[in-house]
Amino acid sequence: MALNLIKLCVGCDSVEDLEEWIAFRLDEKRRAGQAVEHFHTTRMVPTRGAEIVGIGSLYWVIKGNVQCRQRITEIRPFTDAEGIGRCHLVLDTTVVRTAWQPRRAFQGWRYLKPADAPVDLARGAAAGIAEMPPKLRQELAELGLL
Repeated sequence: MALNLIKLCVGCDSVEDLEEWIAFRLDEKRRAGQAVEHFHTTRMVPTRGAEIVGIGSLYWVIKGNVQCRQRITEIRPFTDAEGIGRCHLVLDTTVVRTAWQPRRAFQGWRYLKPADAPVDLARGAAAGIAEMPPKLRQELAELGLL
């Protein structure tokens, strides 16, 4: 069974902001001649990485709601220049929108069981929600209608 991670997406106001940031960073890497891959750096290394890599996703909490996810393709532990252990969560560049799920603020990342993860909007009855303008989705979610 796949295991997921959940994390706050600090600095992004919407899924569109996240997608623009990813595209910007990938373009920077392309121009610099670096490997064109997207990753998120975190301090803690997931001990259950074998249950995550290739099948699990990183679910992003944006403005108090889980709104999207990215598949985790690799987990790369490393030690930074200051001798602190960290890890790169290498992510698929495709951002998959999910049903909105309220979440309180927390630090770092947490494990997220598949049963607790929101469904993808591209599937089932929720598919039409993805077509709504972001502001409308946010207002409906704040009213508890999404």
